[in-house]
Amino acid sequence: MRAVFAMALASAVLAGCQQADLSVDDAWVRLPAVTGRPGAAYFTVKGGAQATSLVAVSSPAAIRAEIHEMKHEGEMMTMAPIRDVAVAAGAKVEFKSGGKHVMLFDLSPSVRAGGTIPLRLSFADGKTVEVNAAVRAAGDAADHGAH
Repeated sequence: MRAVFAMALASAVLAGCQQADLSVDDAWVRLPAVTGRPGAAYFTVKGGAQATSLVAVSSPAAIRAEIHEMKHEGEMMTMAPIRDVAVAAGAKVEFKSGGKHVMLFDLSPSVRAGGTIPLRLSFADGKTVEVNAAVRAAGDAADHGAH
């Protein structure tokens, strides 16, 4: 009986030691409506055990990527690049249409709706996360919003 109790206690302690890993889910890219214009990437970052910040995103399918944010200023929507995005421990940060997103400049002509492209997210703590983002056409039914 003591052995069973000891194993149960050890399992509980070890389970408490497991820490959530930093991860990225639901990544997708919207192609531009006009060839030559930038595309936009969206995803959800799930914070790990320690707070960090997203400092860069890159893809071999784009010449340049910038983290941007749309905001209401008065009665106008504005968009501007931002240096980084804080990710609290265990928190979710959504990159979505009308909010934070990544602009992908000079996308390769080989990128087509229905395919995927790799995204590499770099964090202030030195961690990187690589994901494959589904590529959608501008105006795709799954696309709910502007930009």
